[in-house]
Parts: sequence; C-alpha cells; structure tokens
Amino acid sequence: MTQKFLPYGRHAIDEDDILAVSEALRGDFLTTGPRVEEFETGFAAATGTRHAVACNSGTAALHLAVLALGIAPDEAAIVPSLTFLATANVARMAGADVVFADVDPDTGLMTAQTFAEALERAKSAGLTVKTALPVHLNGQVCDMADIAAAADKHGIALIEDACHALGAADIGATPYSRIACFSTHPVKAIATGEGGVATTADDELARRMRLLRNHGMTREAGVFVHKGMAFDGDVANPWYYEMQEIGWNYRLPDVLCALGISQLKKLDRFYRRRVEIAALYDSLLAPLAPLIRPVSHGNRPHGWHLYPVLIDFDRLGKSRAETMRQLRDQGIGTQVHYIPVHRQPYYQKLYGELSLPGADSYYARCLSLPFYPALADTDLTRVADALAALISASGKVSV
Repeated sequence: MTQKFLPYGRHAIDEDDILAVSEALRGDFLTTGPRVEEFETGFAAATGTRHAVACNSGTAALHLAVLALGIAPDEAAIVPSLTFLATANVARMAGADVVFADVDPDTGLMTAQTFAEALERAKSAGLTVKTALPVHLNGQVCDMADIAAAADKHGIALIEDACHALGAADIGATPYSRIACFSTHPVKAIATGEGGVATTADDELARRMRLLRNHGMTREAGVFVHKGMAFDGDVANPWYYEMQEIGWNYRLPDVLCALGISQLKKLDRFYRRRVEIAALYDSLLAPLAPLIRPVSHGNRPHGWHLYPVLIDFDRLGKSRAETMRQLRDQGIGTQVHYIPVHRQPYYQKLYGELSLPGADSYYARCLSLPFYPALADTDLTRVADALAALISASGKVSV
C-alpha cells in the first residue's frame, strides 16, 4: 500500500493551536486559571446560550448534567440504545435506572414514538422517569420539538447528548432541553485532547455543575455552615472552603482550554468543510444504492461529526468484518457507531433481554467512513471507488 491511510476520524491541529498551548505552558497556570473562563465564554457564545461549563470529558458533562437535575436512585432516565456507553452509564453512576428507547432503523435516532414506548415500559415497571437523554447520533439532530412535547406532559426534563452535534443550528442554546452536553475529544468538531462542555440557560444548574466538577467544594462565604471556622470577625478566612455535598474532579485544565480557545476560532471553517465533504459523499455514493447508501439525514440540522452508510451485507455477500478488512488493506479506515447499549452484558444482566428491533437493524448495517476536515476531494473519490469495487467483486448489481 503506497497511498496514505485514511482513518475514520482525525483531529485538525495547526501551528496556531500549538502556539496557543505553548503560551499556556509558559504561563502561570496549567489548570484552574483564566483560560477556563475564556474558553467557557467563547463556547457559550458559539452555541448561543448563557452558560458553558467546561469539564474533562463528554462523559463528565453528561454526569454533571444528571447530577445537577437531581436524579435520585429510585428514579430513571430514558436513553436511546444506539449511543456510546456513557449516555446510559451516567444515569447508573448517579444510582438511577436506565430505560432503553428504540430508534429509527434508518437514522439511529430516538423519536417521539420510541420515547413514548420507553415511557410506557418504565411505567409498567413501576419506575419514575426523571429525565431523558436524546442523542444527536452522527451529528443529526433528533426531532426535539416532538420529543420535548411528549416529555413536558410527564414533567420529564431533557438533557441533549450533543457530543456529535457541535456546529448544528441552535444546538447548545437548549430551547427544548435543560442542558446540552458536548465532547471535545480529538475526533469531534473541535479538540481539546480530552474534554467536554455542558451548556445551559439556567443560572442555578450552571452553578451546581461548576460546584460538582470541583469536589463539591465551595468558597462562597454566604453559604458557609461552620461560621466559627470560616470567619475572622466578619471577614472570611482566605484559606477556608467547605464541602457540603460529594463532587468529582472533573476540571478541564488551562493548557487544554488554550487549545480549545484556538480551535473555537476555526469551528465555522471546520463545519463548512464537513458540510462540503458530506455533500460530495452523497453524490459519489448515490450510484451504489441500495446495497450501500448514506444514512438518511433529510433536512434536519446536522453537526456532521460522522458519515455512516448502511450496507446490505447479506446481499453484498460479505460480512462487515470482511468488508472492513478489505477497505483497510486499501488504506481506508472505518468504524462502527455503535453496538446497541442494551446488548452490553452489564445491562443484559441488570435488565434482561430487550427487543429493540430498530437499534438492532441500524447496528447490523452501519459503517462509518473517513470523515474529517483535512480530507481532500480525491480522498473521497478513492473511498467511493473502493466501495464500488467491493460491489463489483461480489458480482452484485447495485440497482
């Protein structure tokens, strides 16, 4: 193989990003310094909301969100089965139950109907649903208006798992949800190495998430319990702090926020290129339908994090593993997003076997192709040609 390898996703780091990190390393703060607030201010502006709370992963953002909403061990969260493990795990980390929702078999998205079906199963099991976490899989935005209308009838607060959707219109401004959560992992829209952000328009939720990301520790003199320890006369002791509830060390350090600040300046450019790549893929892959076809994305807002296709592996005469190996031999990396979470041994042991045919159908056919801003148009042609060759070699006709 002489051609360059094309991974399914890749960060885009430029010299100005490297310079920003270098300046942070030479500064006075590696963590809990001024760049954290600067990054949060920029992220809030980019997503059109009041507060952005930076933390050390998208998982941490989701965990802070469910904790801030006060989910209790005798309550439950509705989560679509087609997502990364973290969306479900954060509810369990808070001691709550998970009720898995099915998804549309052609988009992988939770719908108002599958949400309602999950809610009925929760009621039948005697569970009180506190929150639901719609996932904008691949970057494609769920029908939040319909899901929110159904949730509002039952007093269920929504947390958007928007880890794939940074850049999509209105995502982060939370018109339908209390909190939206993002990831800044290297293959996401912007990178901080590892990192996450929770956005909200609610002052109190933002305050609680900031408290919980730092051990539950506060230095706010007005809330101190032990007045004798806290004050010298009427003045708070400068070293004093209190932990009035348990929290976590979910802080995002300054050095990574420096990278995030630099990357945010390029978010629009990155997003425009992802839109261009998706449109070219759509055109190049159209002749391969129905054996290989892009995941339906319609006219919904889209963050364009991933570009998955649905492949009829039975008609193609190749397993998914064989297809991935053959593409890899040609320098083309692919990935599967995701194994349905209700199929994971932990959740099967906890809740037994579930029948979620939409999630199983989507999983059986999905494959994510190389998709990141640095791809050249010729790279996309190469991927499309390799997929066409698979069909040709199988003796199938894609009509």
